[in-house]
Amino acid sequence: MVKVATPKPNYVKNIALAFLAGGGICVIGQLVYNLVDPVEPTSAETAAITLATMIALGALATGLGVYDWLAERVGMGAAVPITGFSNTVTAAAMEFKREGYLLGMGAKMFVIAGPVLVYGILSGFAITLLRAVFTGMLF
Repeated sequence: MVKVATPKPNYVKNIALAFLAGGGICVIGQLVYNLVDPVEPTSAETAAITLATMIALGALATGLGVYDWLAERVGMGAAVPITGFSNTVTAAAMEFKREGYLLGMGAKMFVIAGPVLVYGILSGFAITLLRAVFTGMLF
């Protein structure tokens, strides 16, 4: 049996690329926030518009094939921000588009993202309930 040597990844390069890509996405998010902040009356509304804009930009970049190209090169730097979540949902929707809008895109686009939403909502509920019990806010 012949053993094939697999090349070791260049950890320093991969970490640097992930840092730069994730930081670049965050810089774009901060620019959007700074543009919207003077217009919106509260910081919560500014944050909501910023998140919606970043999700839309991630979906647009996925549709154009840019996000997948970026993710192949920078790894987790593109997967961790909210644009990575947008990429996951959009890519699944695009994959199942040929099966129709309702049973294809509508049903399958949350195959990967669905568990993230479910566990995120459930853990948020559980933490809030625990906080209410321990701080005496429940009774």
